[in-house]
Amino acid sequence: MVKPAEPSRENTFNVAQVRLMNNSYARVLGEGLLCGYQNERALAEAFFEAPFVVISHDVASDPVFNYGNQMALSLFEVTWAELVSLPSRFSAESMAQEERSILLERVKKYGFIADYHGIRVSKTGRRFHIDKAVVWNLFDDLGAYQGQAACFKKWCFLD
Repeated sequence: MVKPAEPSRENTFNVAQVRLMNNSYARVLGEGLLCGYQNERALAEAFFEAPFVVISHDVASDPVFNYGNQMALSLFEVTWAELVSLPSRFSAESMAQEERSILLERVKKYGFIADYHGIRVSKTGRRFHIDKAVVWNLFDDLGAYQGQAACFKKWCFLD
């Protein structure tokens, strides 16, 4: 499987993935996560540079991250190459992975949740609590399921 390239000006900040995330968010929540940009490239750049976390994973049987903005890379203490090689289940501690699986099934069933909170762990083992995360399903314009995404603005380190 080809890994997505790190968002940059040269690849218009992965505009296709950002479009998928923003349009899917708008379908379930009534408006895009970010609005008011004059073009999709500007929107994609704003997603990548946003002061909150935006992250998504694919549809594999063991989903792998396929997007994370700069804040996500910083918080999880990974490079782009590391992120897009990481099964998303590893963002949770092993004892919290069952809870995470239940959450993702809720999202699949209802389309989104806007009240998720839980503990996540960075590559270096640094634990942090996220609060009021929105998690939503990603569907393309033809209605095909493309994965899930999450965004959150609140977190605190636990150690």
